[in-house]
Amino acid sequence: MAKTPQIVVVGSSTWGIRNIFHSLLAILTTLLVITTIYLTQEGAQLKSPKTNNVSCDESLSSSSSKCDLFSGKWVFDNESYPLYKEHQCSFMSDQLACGKYGRKDLSYQNWRWKPHQCDLPRFNATALLERLRNKRLVFVGDSLNRGQWVSLVCLVDSSLPQTLKSMHSKANGSLNIFKAKEYNATIEHYWAPLLVESNSDDPVNHRVPERTVRVKAIEKHARYWTDADYLVFNTYLWWRRPVMNVLWGSFGEPNGVYKGVEMLRVYEMALRTWSDWLEIHVNRTKTHLFFVGMSPTHERAEEWGAAKGDTCYKEIDMIAKEGYWGKGSDPKMMHVVEKVLDDLKTRGLNVQMLNITQLSEYRKEGHPSIYKKQWEPLTKEQITNPNSYADCIHWCLPGVPDVWNELLYAYIFNQ
Repeated sequence: MAKTPQIVVVGSSTWGIRNIFHSLLAILTTLLVITTIYLTQEGAQLKSPKTNNVSCDESLSSSSSKCDLFSGKWVFDNESYPLYKEHQCSFMSDQLACGKYGRKDLSYQNWRWKPHQCDLPRFNATALLERLRNKRLVFVGDSLNRGQWVSLVCLVDSSLPQTLKSMHSKANGSLNIFKAKEYNATIEHYWAPLLVESNSDDPVNHRVPERTVRVKAIEKHARYWTDADYLVFNTYLWWRRPVMNVLWGSFGEPNGVYKGVEMLRVYEMALRTWSDWLEIHVNRTKTHLFFVGMSPTHERAEEWGAAKGDTCYKEIDMIAKEGYWGKGSDPKMMHVVEKVLDDLKTRGLNVQMLNITQLSEYRKEGHPSIYKKQWEPLTKEQITNPNSYADCIHWCLPGVPDVWNELLYAYIFNQ
């Protein structure tokens, strides 16, 4: 018959029982502390979706190695996207309203950008307007920058009653101002396609055969956005030519000196003028600065394996190859921007780069193509060959620029 195991107690029975009790109490206390720490860490990582933080280590700074917002993939989402309806946006541009102008396949509206290691916060129009209360957010740049402005206006438009919003222009149409009256907040766009002064500065009549810049002159533009609280700059596409004309002097001045200079050199000179202005004039305790990277074009279908001579016309699928990079984006120009921004940082001024190039490269189907208002009558040759006039530069709305604004939104709420 097996013997019953016995518990051997060292010393008096009372002292042994007390030791056991204390040991159990210590174990329970340790478990409680460990559980509390675990739950606290989990709570920090898995924030409520009602907050405005991304779910990746609570950090969106460019120094974060754990959450690169610009590295990810597009996810089809026809439940949450689009974030607004094209026909319901009071201020939609006819240049970007692809559905209005006949595009039948609208799946380009249903794609959500998913960073690899985190999620973008859900855009909340009311939260953004509250953040912008008594403030100015100004986009400065070209028509792609203007498209991003239209996108942001459309993103907040539906949350405002008709009587509590307005749109007006200043500076001969160069500055367009959307105002949310209840918040005393404005979302604006200033037309300056090359940032510095140029012969393309007229917001309507800017198509000129010879593009000329006053590479050291920016004050004519900058006085309209000096006191802004948020400044979102871009300049890229208008520089895409081998040589730029540089003017030393003023337009119309008989003694002005003109010289053709290699584009990349002029681009850097202009950005240095821009960065010097920022260093001197920006209120560092007030103004938040952003620079939007290159918006890619999709004008040569052979680059993604389609027929030579075709464009983005009739494209309904995005590019699936990860890391795809077309010839519509110039890495050398991107490096110039990075160098100038890095130099500004050494001078104590941080400009957040919104690196939208790679994520936008995949979206060859997101352009207006032929589905936009045509400002001039089409010729017979154009009508028979839609590829010849397809717009593969700008973006349909709702669409890709909404994601650019989701990225901007994430950084605004992280600052």
